[in-house]
Amino acid sequence: MMTGNWNAYWRLMRFDKPIGILLLLWPTWWALLLAGAGHPSLKNSLIFTAGVVLMRAAGCVMNDIADRDFDPHVERTRLRPLAAGELGLSQAIGAFVVLMILAFALVLLTNALTIKLAFVGAGLAATYPFFKRFTHLPQVMLGIAFGWGIPMAFAAQIMEIPWAAWWLLGINTVWAVIYDTLYAMVDREDDMAVGVKSTAILFGRFDLLIIGILMGLMIILLGCLGLFLGLSWPWYLAVFFALVLFARQLFSVRKRDRDACFRAFLNNNWVGLVIVLGFLGHFLLAGANAG
Repeated sequence: MMTGNWNAYWRLMRFDKPIGILLLLWPTWWALLLAGAGHPSLKNSLIFTAGVVLMRAAGCVMNDIADRDFDPHVERTRLRPLAAGELGLSQAIGAFVVLMILAFALVLLTNALTIKLAFVGAGLAATYPFFKRFTHLPQVMLGIAFGWGIPMAFAAQIMEIPWAAWWLLGINTVWAVIYDTLYAMVDREDDMAVGVKSTAILFGRFDLLIIGILMGLMIILLGCLGLFLGLSWPWYLAVFFALVLFARQLFSVRKRDRDACFRAFLNNNWVGLVIVLGFLGHFLLAGANAG
């Protein structure tokens, strides 16, 4: 049984900062809504919502394990439980194992294809925090890890993974590079000092230009998804609102102020939400027209 300060465990799993849960939850709900034609099963909705909470917590624990030698030297992270010595390495590993077991128990309630995909998801959760050691593109791996619930949701709901699932995963990966680059811009100087790599460092003085291009790419991909699937006007209204949110984010970080970058990162919660509303609006309208 794990021992130690339970408040420290709570903060280790980042339950005091729910933004990460939401950034995983929205794309999972995109997939559930699309796979379920607006009416995903209650069972799958509960399984995947709970699974997101557990897997995000596990990812945060593994991230702190990977960064335990770096976090004490970064202003924003030096008070994290593992960095501050409130919890030991064995306690953090124990928490990770418990979270992964609970998440896997949920997956066992689905089907064989989803269970197979879960092993890939577990590998992504356990390894993506280490990519910042040897590549400037850890945000890409973050996007795949955060979005792996998309093909799993399709597998659980319809027992196959159509092209739309992979398209959504691609959209989520682009989105993750956008919001996590904004997040990494907060720590850019500290990360350079300790040797941690990120897209914020890779993009350098072209960071805002590249973020803007990626925002435009995501909007195009969302629009194309609507065209390919024949989605109705609520979807395009949602895409327009996502564009407005991106434009506001880009304008707000024009001076690269740390606080502004962090607020822009947080604002991506609304981007994920409006896309959910776009799917909901389309399927509600389709149901009304069918009736």
